[in-house]
Amino acid sequence: MQDFRLNVCIVGLGLIGSSYARALKKFTKGKVIGLDISEETIKLAVEKNIIDEGYIDPGLALKNADIVILAVYPDLTEKFVIENMDIFKKGAVITDSAGIKGSIINTINKALRDDLDFVGGHPMAGKEGSGLENGCDSIFKGANYLITPTKRNREDSIVIVEDIARAIGCKNIVRISPEEHDRIIAYTSHLPHILAVALVNSDILNKDTSLFVAGSFRDATRVADINAGLWTELIMQNKEYVIEQLSIFESNIAELKNFIASGDNSSVYSKLEEARDKKRGIKIYV
Repeated sequence: MQDFRLNVCIVGLGLIGSSYARALKKFTKGKVIGLDISEETIKLAVEKNIIDEGYIDPGLALKNADIVILAVYPDLTEKFVIENMDIFKKGAVITDSAGIKGSIINTINKALRDDLDFVGGHPMAGKEGSGLENGCDSIFKGANYLITPTKRNREDSIVIVEDIARAIGCKNIVRISPEEHDRIIAYTSHLPHILAVALVNSDILNKDTSLFVAGSFRDATRVADINAGLWTELIMQNKEYVIEQLSIFESNIAELKNFIASGDNSSVYSKLEEARDKKRGIKIYV
């Protein structure tokens, strides 16, 4: 990354976008350009030296950008690329950070100029809070970074996105098809969020739940403090695989329920033991 001299434009300076900017500012010898709908956010980002320059006008932000990183909602990711198709610098590499890949890539590639390259990306990173003020350059440190190339992508474009992932601190960079990404993420990300929401919404005891909460409830419901707009888009755009995972979960929970109802201690024990052994075999990078 010592010779990384490309200008990078980050679209959306919220939690993830501003974290990209903070991290890349330390590596690129080119400019880090910010684009946001909020003049106040742009002003603050410049004042804090998070970006070199910032704009609310896509025409000004994109004209000199060699790399464009979209850190906005899935629907807006598609809309932004299509609406600004004529503005992107010739030969620019565009990537994103959305937690859904198949529908975004298909929609964008149908409209993409021949000289542009869109490489799907998904940093597996985040934290509580939102907005510029909660971004930090260490949010990606040790995280996984998923890249979802297609036959349309140039190898040099994919390598650039991989270089960016390494530069911001990601430990494991994985190439995977958009379809396989969405199937796996339905299990490891979308399903846990749905279960956390369902668990919180199951509180019908009319008591002060907080007086009865310990670590297990806190851990299981942490992500229920959810951005409803974003997660509605993610879940609904991936509904085929989400429903598939929900069906598998329903089957497992129904089986366990039946074991409990029938007083089958041995089967309950076996199920708990099976889960314990599987959990111990899962490496979680933080």
